Amino acid sequence: MSSEATPTLSLVPISNPNGLNFILGQSVSTLIAISPEHLINSHQKHFIKTVEDVAEVLAQSSPHAKWGVAFCEASGPRLIRYDGNATDLEQLAVTNAEKIAAGHTFIVFVDGIYPVAVLPAIKALPETCRIFCATANPTLVVVASSTSAEGVQRGVLGVLDGFPPLGVEAEEDRSSRIGFLRTVGYKRG
Repeated sequence: MSSEATPTLSLVPISNPNGLNFILGQSVSTLIAISPEHLINSHQKHFIKTVEDVAEVLAQSSPHAKWGVAFCEASGPRLIRYDGNATDLEQLAVTNAEKIAAGHTFIVFVDGIYPVAVLPAIKALPETCRIFCATANPTLVVVASSTSAEGVQRGVLGVLDGFPPLGVEAEEDRSSRIGFLRTVGYKRG
């Protein structure tokens, strides 16, 4: 009789003392079958490649942007890989990756640039399979954990990003929104 592992759910708060924007995502893992008896786990290349590819996107985004990225490996040495151009943001990314501790997830903290400026390029990376959020809001990460004979497995199911709406915008709120988008340069005219 086999025993099935019972998953547990936890809410992991993102540590973000300065209210910076961050991106939480997941990269892909790939198994390549050489023959029915031999599988090569090719996602090892994605472990290190994810960090470097995300770092290249961020480095090319703006000469003034500060950033740090951390990535959780799911097999092999199972290290948290990291990079950045600001030590404090690298450490913030690593600290949160340690708390989330779910394979194939990455977290990026940015300062001096909004996530919307880099999201299309990060989403276009071959190894990116999903973005859970891009926000500066207080965020809880929903993590499922399961223990089996092979060990502990963890995965991100989703996020709780910010708080529910308090109402519907009035005409004054709408005008303010339209004006703000033009003031910050996201819309013309």
